[in-house]
Amino acid sequence: MSQTRLAELAGTGQAAISRIESGRDLPTLALLDRIASALDCRLTVAFTSSSGQNLP
Repeated sequence: MSQTRLAELAGTGQAAISRIESGRDLPTLALLDRIASALDCRLTVAFTSSSGQNLP
């Protein structure tokens, strides 16, 4: 998928996708969620303890 198409589906600009892809910008969780939806994926955020165990 092109950056342009992903940007269209995620409701952002191609330049924003390029900056995220290259590591020059950190997206918000809201934008990550829109990108995930555009890719037919679900965004999951989890916190783990120092020992690697998932926290409730």
